[in-house]
Amino acid sequence: MNLAQRINAFQKLGIFFKQFSTAKIEKHSNSEINTLFFDAFKMQIERAQEFNGWFTKENVLKAFESWSEALSVENLIEWTSKYSFSKNTSPKTIAIIMAGNIPLVGFHDFLSVLITGNKALIKQSSNDKHFLPLIAKFLEHTNPYFKNKITFTDTVLTDFDAVIATGSNNTARYFEHYFGKYPSIIRQNRNSVAILTGKETEEELALLGEDIFQYFGLGCRSVSKLFVPKNYNFDMLFKAIYKFNNIINYKKYENNYDYNKAVYIMSLFNILENGFVMLKEDKSYASPIATVFYEFYDDFDNLLNKLNTEKSDIQCVVSNENVVDFVKFGQTQHPKLWNYADNVDTISFLLKL
Repeated sequence: MNLAQRINAFQKLGIFFKQFSTAKIEKHSNSEINTLFFDAFKMQIERAQEFNGWFTKENVLKAFESWSEALSVENLIEWTSKYSFSKNTSPKTIAIIMAGNIPLVGFHDFLSVLITGNKALIKQSSNDKHFLPLIAKFLEHTNPYFKNKITFTDTVLTDFDAVIATGSNNTARYFEHYFGKYPSIIRQNRNSVAILTGKETEEELALLGEDIFQYFGLGCRSVSKLFVPKNYNFDMLFKAIYKFNNIINYKKYENNYDYNKAVYIMSLFNILENGFVMLKEDKSYASPIATVFYEFYDDFDNLLNKLNTEKSDIQCVVSNENVVDFVKFGQTQHPKLWNYADNVDTISFLLKL
C-alpha cells in the first residue's frame, strides 16, 4: 500500500466523521460502509459519557468535528509532502501508549504511525478506549491492508521497535526507565497559556473562552494560565466569557469548582470569580479544573524570553500579537496535522527508524 492509498483511506475517514457534528448527527449516504459503521459510531457517541463522565456528547462531537476538518485530502497531502517516504521500505512496529484526558487524544500518533506505513501496537487509556477500535475496523474495511497493521493490547507491551508514550510527569519517568533502550518519544504534562495586552476585542476574548472551557480545560492545548499587564481590568474578560456560564451546570465541573473555591477561601487566597470560573494569581502553569491562573508582566519581550526558557512546560501560546508560532484566539483545539505535540516531529522520528 503506497502513501497515496493511505492518504485516501484517511480522507474517507474524515468524510465519514463529517456526519457527526455539534449541529447534528446526520447520515449522508446509504453506502455499504455507512450501513456497517454509522450506527455503531452514533451509539458509541451517545454512550461515551457512561464510560467517562468528562466525555459529554458535545465534547465528543467537537473532537469528531476537529478531525473531520484535519483529515481533508488537501491537509493530508500538504502534511506528508514535506517528507521523503521512499526510504521507509521496512515497516516497524510502534508501541503507542495513549492518554485519555480528552476524546481521541491519541489519534494523531495512531495516524502518524499508519500514514508512514508502520504497524501500531496500541495500549489505550481506560478513560478513552472505545472509539479507536471502531476507527481501526473502519480503516480495515476501507482497505484490507490495515488488517495486520493495528493491534490493541491490555497486557505488557512486547515485540516492538520504538515507543510513543504520553502521560503525566510521574509516568514519564517510568516510561523513560522502562523504554530507555528503544527509540522513543515520551511526553509529559504541558499546559497552554494566553498573553493578553488589554487591546483585545470582546470577540477575541470570547474566543479565548473556547480555548479555556472546551473539554472542561482538560487538554494540554487548553489555556490554563493568563499573562496580563499590570493593572489589567478583568471585567471585560469576565463579560466576554459569560456565554460559557452553563458549564457550571455540569455536575463534575461544579463539584471541582466548589471544592477548589473552598480550598482557596480556607487558605486565604485572593481570587476573582464569576460563578463558574475562578482566576487566581499563581506562577504555576497547571491550574485545577474551574480555575485559570494569571500572572502580571511588565515587558512583552521579557515575557517572551521567560516563556522560551520555560517552553518545556508549555504546549502553545495564544495571543493576537504577530509572533511566529503563536496561536490565534479560539484555535488551540484545532491544530493542523503538522502542529506536533511538544513540538516533536513525529513523522521525522518514524521515518528515521
